[in-house]
Amino acid sequence: QVQLVQSGGGLVQAGGSLRLSCAASERISSIHWMSWFRQAPGKERELVARINTGGDTIYADSVKGRFTISIDNAKTTVHLQMNSLKPEDTAVYYCNVNRWTRPDTYWGQGTQVTVSS
Repeated sequence: QVQLVQSGGGLVQAGGSLRLSCAASERISSIHWMSWFRQAPGKERELVARINTGGDTIYADSVKGRFTISIDNAKTTVHLQMNSLKPEDTAVYYCNVNRWTRPDTYWGQGTQVTVSS
């Protein structure tokens, strides 16, 4: 069973930066998207950014120009560089791998990001 292990996150002041990483326990085939989602208290989980193996990216409007998603050459680790953080970025962040074939999705364990004003 593939596991996604997240690292990074924590507490930072507004305007600061954090980097999240998500490493797969083994190489995953047939990847469609590798993504970061977040869920703030009382809110639904929302897409933050995603990248495919070709390097195409999609960002939520709220993070465009501040966050950058990237993937390593082995396609086993996805990163989220978060700059100019705002208090409204506070949430639990989850990485996700979506595949073309079943099992079609894996989730990381989640990591807390807290931005103080």
